[in-house]
Amino acid sequence: MKIAVCGMGVAGSYLMARLKENHEVVGFERMTEENHDSICAWGSSKSKMQELCKKADIDFEKYIIHDGKNLHIEINDEHKFDIKLKGLCTYDKIRIIRDMIKGCKVHYGVTPKLSDLERDFDLIVDATGFYRMYLPKPSNDFYLPTYQYKIEYENKVPMDDFYVKPFRGITGYFWYFPLSKNLAHIGAGDYRKNHVKETDEFLKKHGGKITKTVGRPIRLATPDRCEPFYHGKVVGVGESIGTVYPLLGEGIIPSMICADIFIKNIGNNEKYRKEVLTYFAIYSKVLKFVLSKMKGEFSFVKQFVDLMSIFRYMKKNEDRFGMEIHMRDLVKVAKA
Repeated sequence: MKIAVCGMGVAGSYLMARLKENHEVVGFERMTEENHDSICAWGSSKSKMQELCKKADIDFEKYIIHDGKNLHIEINDEHKFDIKLKGLCTYDKIRIIRDMIKGCKVHYGVTPKLSDLERDFDLIVDATGFYRMYLPKPSNDFYLPTYQYKIEYENKVPMDDFYVKPFRGITGYFWYFPLSKNLAHIGAGDYRKNHVKETDEFLKKHGGKITKTVGRPIRLATPDRCEPFYHGKVVGVGESIGTVYPLLGEGIIPSMICADIFIKNIGNNEKYRKEVLTYFAIYSKVLKFVLSKMKGEFSFVKQFVDLMSIFRYMKKNEDRFGMEIHMRDLVKVAKA
């Protein structure tokens, strides 16, 4: 088939790499090649990324920047604890995207009209993330504004490893992700829109030179709230159909898994839809928990069963999340 892949983020670039051998694929990216970047802090699980990237003939090991040992958590400026990591790392996301689409035809700095794509292609993949440019609006959307700096430190970096500070009511969190000896991403997303303030306060406290600024909303609405997944020749993949884990705001691995599901069912949109809904069903319970905390409606008694389901899911998938999962830590977050 002749396939247009719109959006050269992690889902779109991964699809280009996977589809190029058997189909004629053409990529489209609204950003220019020089300005192409991602709000994501570039953190992911090493073992799962190795497994997925291998399918695209990419050696993930070559792109790792920082191999984490501990995730430092600070809640309400009072409680501090560490979560032992099992492969959580930062990696050069832009370089891996460029290597995935190497040899492919990609048009940068353009947003083609849907009518033109429909005329020229058999299938159109909407991998445009939050913007969801070619699908109808989600049936029940929910998102957080986010903001991030890439910081260069002259001398000592403020943190030796990953650091996360959840906001009260889990309305979002601040993050510090190390990139190298003197580079880091700092940023935040917050339902109450204090994300820029929190990021600037950390910058003011610890100093450093801003080398890049990015910001956009991130979709936390889960797939069951993001229908339709397909419309006419257009099929959504990744964040455009809600594949971001709501508790962590992490969408790299879920979006690549969604791309795998798409490839497996290419040409059968309804089968693809059903498999996505089944695979990501747990995300609905996670979002329900997050929303109840945001609205001050969380109850341990009423939501204990859902909380246990979330714990069992994360415990079973420790390697996928890149960290040790303990009920005591989830309870600390729930009490935040």
